[in-house]
Amino acid sequence: MRGLGTLTGVAESHRLTAWLFLRLLALIYFAAFLSLGGQLAGLVGSGGILPVAELLDRAREALGSSAWWRLPTLLWINTSDWSLYLLAAAGCGFSLLLLFAVRQTLALVALFVLYLSLHTAGQVFLNFQWDYLLLETGFLAIFLGRVPSRLVLLLFHWLLFRLRFLSGLSKLLSGDPSWSGLTALNYYFETQPLPHMGAWYAHQLPEWVLQSGVVFTLFVELIVPFFIFLPRHFRWFAAGATVVMQLCIIATSNHNFINLLTILLCLLLLDDGVVSKVLPDRLSPRLTPSEGSTGPVARASLVVAALITLSVSGLSTWTMISGQRLPRSLAVPVALLQRYGIGHVYHVFPTMQTERHELVIEGSSDGVIWKPYVFRYKPGSVERTPQFIVPHQPRLDWMMWFVPAHMPESANWFNRFMTRLWEGAPAVTDLLDSNPFEGSRPRYLRALVYRYAFTDRREREQTGNPWRRRYLGVFPEVPPRRP
Repeated sequence: MRGLGTLTGVAESHRLTAWLFLRLLALIYFAAFLSLGGQLAGLVGSGGILPVAELLDRAREALGSSAWWRLPTLLWINTSDWSLYLLAAAGCGFSLLLLFAVRQTLALVALFVLYLSLHTAGQVFLNFQWDYLLLETGFLAIFLGRVPSRLVLLLFHWLLFRLRFLSGLSKLLSGDPSWSGLTALNYYFETQPLPHMGAWYAHQLPEWVLQSGVVFTLFVELIVPFFIFLPRHFRWFAAGATVVMQLCIIATSNHNFINLLTILLCLLLLDDGVVSKVLPDRLSPRLTPSEGSTGPVARASLVVAALITLSVSGLSTWTMISGQRLPRSLAVPVALLQRYGIGHVYHVFPTMQTERHELVIEGSSDGVIWKPYVFRYKPGSVERTPQFIVPHQPRLDWMMWFVPAHMPESANWFNRFMTRLWEGAPAVTDLLDSNPFEGSRPRYLRALVYRYAFTDRREREQTGNPWRRRYLGVFPEVPPRRP
């Protein structure tokens, strides 16, 4: 009992660090909700690609009264487009409350519930590792908001360890030759889902620099995570190395808020002695001992949350590493808790695409003259400069990256998307930069596949284009992109 009391006791050295962590988490939450707000109607609204009302109706028919807790979302109350907007707007509002430390615990609980609701409603469009990461971070932050205890810090360290180490381990377990052969960065900048112009410059770097970058990546993901559990100077090194890597990724990639969230998790590897030296005095709060007090109910809740988080994440990690399935008696509760954002495994870029295939969707009224639909951010015209959009994530543009691989899970939503374009659904066409059939609808649709590649310096000087492309054929008749 003494050991448990020590774990749940106040971490006096992290009061300021925890306070700053929550303020910055509020900004990431705000960015995530704001990014989603303008997309939800087109993605899962009543006239969207995958209406959430259809999802919940199917769940109710298949699961009966248990559907509401198996698919956790406030949209069981109402599935209208206004309800989607309201959840995103409420998320922005509670983010501001958390930013200014107003009703902090209430704000943290509300933010977790709101993002979980949209995560469930978003289906494939919100089924990404950064969504899991934000949910689990937000869940743990509920307990950090009450008091920075040693136990909750341990849970955050375990989360950061899993995120980093499993991402590195997955690269080895996949058997991808580009990682073992140190050539992954020869392809990454060009083939990632949504590159910005920094990727073009990185792609021009010498071979030895790119290989060194792969070595650095594997070192930071496979070795450095173990420093998280060592004395403070090792933790500082782990934080520094991880932050440097995340900044390099931001400088060359559009990966929404996941890199910012990873940097934020590194903050908890530091202590108040470090944070107080870099945080301006006018921004530092006045923290008193009474703010760290907590009652037995709060401590008991934290212990229960810790047991659940460690059990689910431990079993999930074991499954990933061993390649063995859990028995049904464990697999069912683990899968259920993961739907609540708890205990996921992380495996960022375990395999590397070596070619970039892009779909260009065109419509026609007569089958002779074809006009392209222009997406806002994904590569289209070879003349267009790739934009920097962090921390925004255009979910439709991102999902289009998966379609050329002919993945079965992409078929349903992509076919629904094409149907909505043929219908001229306003909520869906609003997700695009340009609709060539504004006020009307096409009679025919087709998707053409092109292989895209960055130009080199000489070619860009001559043409001004960051991209070049080669026609491959009509989707889905073109062989799938591999891997």
